[in-house]
Amino acid sequence: MHLFYTPNVTGSNYVLNPEESKHCVRVLRLKEGDGISLIDGRGGFYSGVISRAEAKGCEVKITAKTEEYGKRPFRLHVAVAPTKNIDRTEWMLEKCTEIGTDEFTMIESAHSERRVVKEERLEKVIVSAVKQSLKAYVPRLNPVTDFKHFIRTQKEGQKFIAHCNPGEKKHLGDVYVPGSDAVILIGPEGDFSEEEVQWALDAGFIPVTLGESRLRTETAGVVACHSINFMNKV
Repeated sequence: MHLFYTPNVTGSNYVLNPEESKHCVRVLRLKEGDGISLIDGRGGFYSGVISRAEAKGCEVKITAKTEEYGKRPFRLHVAVAPTKNIDRTEWMLEKCTEIGTDEFTMIESAHSERRVVKEERLEKVIVSAVKQSLKAYVPRLNPVTDFKHFIRTQKEGQKFIAHCNPGEKKHLGDVYVPGSDAVILIGPEGDFSEEEVQWALDAGFIPVTLGESRLRTETAGVVACHSINFMNKV
C-alpha cells in the first residue's frame, strides 16, 4: 500500500504537494491509473487513483473515504525531556508513533541536557512513522515546555511520572485503568530532580516504575507507550 500524507485534502480531486508528488512519480514510479491511499492526519483515510502523474503536481481522483480510521478509545500523551543526542529522541518519537501515541510534549527540566529542538525535523519523523505504520492520525507535537508549567496545565485523564528516585512507586500496569486517557512524564538522562517529583505529586501525578531495569530516556518512553497500548489490547 502506497500511503501519502495530505492534511488539506478536500473534494473529489487532490494534487499532492511537490515533495509527495516527486516521491510518488520519481521514486515509486507510479503512473496514471495506479491506486494509492491518502491520510489527512485527523482520522480520514482515502482511496484514490492517479489521474495525472507529474512530479511537480501529481493529481489524484478520490474514490472512497473512511472517517476515524483506526481511532482508539483512549488518548495517550507522552511528555519527555529531549535527549542530548537528538537521534535518540527521534528514534523514540518514531517508535511511539508506530505503536500508538496521540500527543508529544518536549519538556525542559532541571537536569535537561537539551533545551532546544528543531520541531520541523521532529514533525517529519512523526509523519514518516505514521505512514510506515498505516495510521490516519498524526500525533500532535508541542513546543518545548517548562516542567512546572506543563504539570500545572494537565487536568484530564490519569497522570503518571516515571522516575528512578527513592520513594514509593507502583508498576504502571498496576495503576493504569484501561480505556482511560493518560499522560506520562519521562525524565532526562539525569532523571527528574526530587523537587520536580514532589511538584508532580502535588499536581496529582502518580509515581510509577516501568520495571526493574534502569532505562534510557528513549527506551522508557517506548516502554510506557507500549504498556498503555498493550493494556488497552490495541
